Amino acid sequence: MLNKFIKRGHRKVPKPDDGEFGDGALGRRGSDSVSVASVVVNNSSIGTNSVQSPAPVTIETLPRFRDVPASEQQNLFLRKLQICCFQFDFKDMLKMMREKDIKRQTLVELIELIQSGSGKICESNQEELIKMISINIFRCLPSALHETTGSENADAEEDEPYLEPSWPHLQLVYELLLRYVVSSETDAKVAKRFIDHTFLLKLLDLFDSEDPREREYLKTILHRIYGKFMVHRPFIRKAIGNIFYRFIYESDRHSGIGEILEILGSIINGFALPMKEEHKLFLVRALVPLHKAKSVATYHQQLSYCIVQFVDKDYKLADVVIRGLLKYWPVTNCQKEVLFLGEIEEVLDATQASEFQRCMVPLFKQIASCLSSLHFQVAERALFLWNNEHIVSLISQNRNVILPIVFEALEKNIRDHWNTSVNGLTVNVRKMFLEMDADLFEECQRQYAERVARTAEVEGQRELRWQKLTTAAANGG
Repeated sequence: MLNKFIKRGHRKVPKPDDGEFGDGALGRRGSDSVSVASVVVNNSSIGTNSVQSPAPVTIETLPRFRDVPASEQQNLFLRKLQICCFQFDFKDMLKMMREKDIKRQTLVELIELIQSGSGKICESNQEELIKMISINIFRCLPSALHETTGSENADAEEDEPYLEPSWPHLQLVYELLLRYVVSSETDAKVAKRFIDHTFLLKLLDLFDSEDPREREYLKTILHRIYGKFMVHRPFIRKAIGNIFYRFIYESDRHSGIGEILEILGSIINGFALPMKEEHKLFLVRALVPLHKAKSVATYHQQLSYCIVQFVDKDYKLADVVIRGLLKYWPVTNCQKEVLFLGEIEEVLDATQASEFQRCMVPLFKQIASCLSSLHFQVAERALFLWNNEHIVSLISQNRNVILPIVFEALEKNIRDHWNTSVNGLTVNVRKMFLEMDADLFEECQRQYAERVARTAEVEGQRELRWQKLTTAAANGG
């Protein structure tokens, strides 16, 4: 049997779009084993350190862990990790099928070993495990569609996501990392040397992957790391904040904001009281400005949950949040207005009277504008606020301020709005105010009638002056 050895120096360096990162397994398919060139394993976690195979490594089917003595299992574990360091071109699914299957089976065995907890992995092998995982998952992500086509108006919700071709192997590597992190045999004091800041930054960078399957795994893994490695918690929160800052103020493009916010929702829920000042600053500087992005609809549900969690934890933050929403209130995007109104309702539902009074004037000026919107969904969603008992209670306590602000919008809706549903809801809200305070309602009605009369008078005078100018111009001609 002849095996062809191809040395690294004679290989052509693969291009990034070849689908291979590092050296792949090369050899004659069909033989009992496959010889490959020496490979350099980059240590993505520790930086410049690397492990280089001193001689060609052979990809072959190794015995199962249960088939070897306990004394040889650590060495077998290391040999299996070496097999898993090789990466393949998945653009051609028929290429090197046998070698791909060997790696897949090896990854499955490693997962089963860690999941079973039958044997503790030595520290050196834990380090090699993280290196192998780093080699497989840390890579250059493909350019997004808007970058390759030059289109800036691509709809993120309509674009077909890019699915990672190497997912059959990549999924198993992520599962292996997850099982390692959650394993009761993994000592956080030891593992933190391998799962360090560099590793975490690269892991967070992967959230920009367009493949939703990958982002889902990343979300679960990062959440577990945050829970297990308490020493890394401040760093993770700071790194997440930096991702948000780049998204808000620089790129305006990121695939994984929703998944990161899901993790944050759980983190915020665990904040101790009284809340630290750094957490409040994170709300003001990172979370609230996320509302200004064009793609806010893709992650608004998760963002709204995080915002409401803050207000639930500390009701005094309601004024800050509401004023922040008003600052970034959309002017021409009606769908965003509907989302904002929904979030306003959730925030108000957790707001106490003292905080409500601080922001009610600018808030209801904006709501009055929404009430008279020609887009029926915006007007309808604003009117739905009066279906919330807590909000109605807050309005009732401060009706002397709120009714004069919204009265004109209600009257215009009844008189002019084209949508019958909006008309019906407006009549109901008007009736509620009348029942709250008939005298105040009649006073607002009188003031509104005076304003309408003054406006008509001014308009009449303007028309009269214009007619005089037209006549004078005609006579002069």
